[in-house]
Amino acid sequence: MNYILPLLSVLLGYIIALLLKPKGKTNLKLLLAFSGSFLLSLTVMHLLPDVYGSGNPKVGIYIMLGILFQIILEFFSKGAEHGHVHGHDKMLQIPWLLFISLCIHAFLEGFPVGHHHNLSYGIAIHHLPIAIILTTFFLNAQLNKTALLFFMITFAVMTPLGTLVSDNFPLLNAYYTEITAVVIGILFHISSTIIFESSEGHKFNIAKVSMIILGILLACFL
Repeated sequence: MNYILPLLSVLLGYIIALLLKPKGKTNLKLLLAFSGSFLLSLTVMHLLPDVYGSGNPKVGIYIMLGILFQIILEFFSKGAEHGHVHGHDKMLQIPWLLFISLCIHAFLEGFPVGHHHNLSYGIAIHHLPIAIILTTFFLNAQLNKTALLFFMITFAVMTPLGTLVSDNFPLLNAYYTEITAVVIGILFHISSTIIFESSEGHKFNIAKVSMIILGILLACFL
C-alpha cells in the first residue's frame, strides 16, 4: 500500500478530470481543506514525535530548512503543490520548471513512508485534488495530451520512487532523522498553505471548518 496508494491517487485524479471536467471550485477547495488538515495532523502526530524522539539537537534546524526549501521550490512551481495554478495561455510544451519542482516535492514526500505507513494515506488524499486541478489546468491550456499523460504518470510515480529509494539504500537510513525533518518542514508549509488558501479571502466557513475537523479526527484514528 505504501507504493500503490500515492500512485493510484494521482492517476485517479487524472481520470476524474478527463471524464468529469469539473468546473466548480467549491468541492475541490473543501477536499483540499480536508487533505491539508489530514496531512498536517499526520505530520504532527506521527512524524514530529519520531524525529524529536531521536535526540538529535538539530531537528528544528532541518525542519526550518525544509520550509525554506519548499518556499524556493514554489518560486518555480508557482504553488502547484497546494493547488494554486492559474493562467489560461495555450501551452505548446511541458512547463519544465513546474514539472521538475513538483517531482522533487513528490519524491521527497515518499522518504518517510517506509517508516510511517499511515503517511501514504495522507499523501494519497493530498495528491488526489492536486492531480484533478493540474489536469484541468493543462487541459484548459490545451497542453498536448501525450505530454499531459507523461507529466501525470511521472508525477504519480515520484512518491513511490522516493519510498523505494528510502527502503533500499541503507546509507540513507543513517540520515533518516535529518531527511524526515526536512520533509516535515515541507509538509508543514504545504498543509498549512492549503488550509488557509482553500477559501476565498482566507475566510473560514462552516463547511471548510467541518472538513478540517474531519481531517484531524481521521488522523487521530490512524
